[in-house]
Amino acid sequence: MLLDYLVMLAYALAMLALGWYGMRKARNQNDFLVAGRRLGPGLYLGTMAAVVLGGASTIGTVKLGYQYGLSGLWLVFMLGFGIIVLSLVFSRQIAGLKVYTVTQILEQRYQASSRLIGGIVMVAYDLMVAVTATIAIGSVTEVVFGIPRIPAILCGGGIVIVYSVIGGMWSLTLTDIIQFVIKTIGIFFVLLPLSVYKAGGLSQMQAALPAGFFDLGNIGIETIFTYFLLYFFGALIGQDIWQRVFTARSETVVRYAGLGAGVYCMLYGLACALIGAAARVLIPDLAVPENAYAEVTRQVLSTGVRGVVVSAALSAIMSTASGCLLAAATVLQEDVYARFLRTGQTGSLRESRLFTLLMGVAMLALACVVNDVIAALSIAYNLLVGGLLVPIVGALVWRRSTARGAIASIVLGCGTVVCFMWIDGVLTTTPIVYGLVASLVAFIVVSLIERPAAALAPQPD
Repeated sequence: MLLDYLVMLAYALAMLALGWYGMRKARNQNDFLVAGRRLGPGLYLGTMAAVVLGGASTIGTVKLGYQYGLSGLWLVFMLGFGIIVLSLVFSRQIAGLKVYTVTQILEQRYQASSRLIGGIVMVAYDLMVAVTATIAIGSVTEVVFGIPRIPAILCGGGIVIVYSVIGGMWSLTLTDIIQFVIKTIGIFFVLLPLSVYKAGGLSQMQAALPAGFFDLGNIGIETIFTYFLLYFFGALIGQDIWQRVFTARSETVVRYAGLGAGVYCMLYGLACALIGAAARVLIPDLAVPENAYAEVTRQVLSTGVRGVVVSAALSAIMSTASGCLLAAATVLQEDVYARFLRTGQTGSLRESRLFTLLMGVAMLALACVVNDVIAALSIAYNLLVGGLLVPIVGALVWRRSTARGAIASIVLGCGTVVCFMWIDGVLTTTPIVYGLVASLVAFIVVSLIERPAAALAPQPD
């Protein structure tokens, strides 16, 4: 295990070194929050794919592959599909807005109160996703290396906080590129071919696995539809993803590099689902399916190579954790504190670092006490999509929309989501379905009885 530990230590030191280098490039708030809005296609594609493919995408998809086979790819497929639609359909509008947060669009299109309410919902979403990613860091490290969960969370989460606080988006961009390379090598070129080979190849897997494991619909139409509602729409409006869009230097970069990132995500989902199916052949009686990634890594790979593949999983998880951490801090600073508590004054680089640190401490604290990762992630996406999808997309595409319509949509959508999570449970389909319906009806009805708000206009550089 010594070689594996050395590989992991080298990875951790590399992340901290890149964070320090990012600090030297982050000379003002624009650099810290959106990397100066000057990323080219290579950096943009890598950082976009990295922030989307986190713990749920990697460990969760391997788990789904273990349980359902090839159809486990649908979760990540919907995320990739969302990135493609965001890049191809909304790139022109987004590139011209020159904002820091998604919810700033609500104020530009409607009024300040909608920005405040939307900002609070967005902070809750991004913080909860960062928490689930931090928990996943502890879970992988605990299973593979036997390190207790809480110390693993504090060490891994602490590294994320350090490089996020000192360098902001520049540090995230540089670390994301390294993480993108590591997880591409670890998943596509190491774990996928070796696990399939150890399982006897695709033909042997098909013979050994239960019927339907190579059927794309095996996971169930209702589950696929739920993933569409949560993850496709979540990718369209999440602050962590939009903040990466704001880093691009042009609309062309957003459009074509975003398309590449979306396709990469889809292929990544396929690879992880196949790894999970191979793990089902190799370890048929696994008591905890969430441990499929860690267990197949431990059994299939040799010392040293195992460290690389574990680094690949941690790379995916840390990208999401750092991206959502900075997103939550940015929204809290820009849309709540600087806009309303400091009477409209703009934030500063020092304040951005302070808010990132505070949100990081909250992330670590919650990660140490929250146990149900899937439930926490479902709550986050239910509130995000049920409350904010309709008014944000409406701000971009429907000229007849109004401020009161947006506020009614957010309040009624979130309220309906909370009610149905209480009645039917967090993991059911009804909260997001009824939340979206309530949000849409409120938005349309209230907007039609009022005078429309002014259309969004591109902002000067």
